[in-house]
Amino acid sequence: MTKNSIKVLVVDDSILMREVITCNISKDSSIQVVGTAPDPYIARDKIIELEPDDLVLDVNMPKMNGIEFLKKLMPQYPLPVVVVSSKSANVFDALSAGAVDFVTKPDNKNIDVDSFIKELIMKIKIASIAKVGPPKSAVQYQHKGERVKKENAIIAIGASTGGTEALASILKELKGDLPGILIVQHMPPVFTKMYADRLNNQCQMEVKEAEDHDEVIPNRVIIAAGEHHMKLVKENGKFKIRSYKGEKVSSHCPSVDVLFDSVAEVAPPENSMGIILTGMGQDGAKGLLKMRQKGAYTVGQDEKTCVVYGMPMVAYNIGAVQNQLPLDKIAKAIYKWAGDTLR
Repeated sequence: MTKNSIKVLVVDDSILMREVITCNISKDSSIQVVGTAPDPYIARDKIIELEPDDLVLDVNMPKMNGIEFLKKLMPQYPLPVVVVSSKSANVFDALSAGAVDFVTKPDNKNIDVDSFIKELIMKIKIASIAKVGPPKSAVQYQHKGERVKKENAIIAIGASTGGTEALASILKELKGDLPGILIVQHMPPVFTKMYADRLNNQCQMEVKEAEDHDEVIPNRVIIAAGEHHMKLVKENGKFKIRSYKGEKVSSHCPSVDVLFDSVAEVAPPENSMGIILTGMGQDGAKGLLKMRQKGAYTVGQDEKTCVVYGMPMVAYNIGAVQNQLPLDKIAKAIYKWAGDTLR
């Protein structure tokens, strides 16, 4: 245990899970479990008493579930929270309520405690440097409905920690009349399909999980599938995507760099836009630089509105970002670029 160790409170109604999590994450010298709680009511008191740096929170609990607890906690006592959940769409409700990230619980069919703990430790460390607070409402941008040339144009977006909410806030502001949008959000399998379906119900544009040979068409958003890279190709004069399993690139699969590299190689640069959003690490920075060097328009989310200013910072520092913007200005930038460049 180090002097500046991350103080963690573990909240889970299962005695077994509390012991498994506590025992294993404590083996990391930078983490100190200062307490545990079986439900949100006890957790509330322990947060005040122990002043933890991070919270590991189960979603499904008696008395009050983790999502309701988050909604009550974040406005009064904002803390970095990593949610532990089964494979369920309710993790996105937890992220909307203010959680930084989530880890999938091992189930009886696939008990891989080592991988679970390794991922949990990594996300606790990322959460400890994340910006947290009550969820902010995006300022709605009113698109004036200019007609733009949408054929043969591409918008590519990459994101990681904090990206699910950042992407949702942007996509909800897009009312259509735009080129096809390709997105890589670091997320495990199953959840990418849940996330795409959720956004498809919330947004005016079509949103779907990537399937191999999907056509990139105006007003369609394609999100890379978990554990599958997504790249842009041109087949018979049409833009399509290839979705395939492969080795990690820039420590990730799907990788933002794979997407951005392919856009730089295949799409007309004057008809290409690349956007890098909140996230830890450097995935996407080199690919965005390649897009900019070819002549594409590139945007990075600014430090103030990032949950984790990692990927956009690296991209900015190497000269890949042409315009750095707060999250609530990015939808407007998309329409301005589409209107000015693609009329």
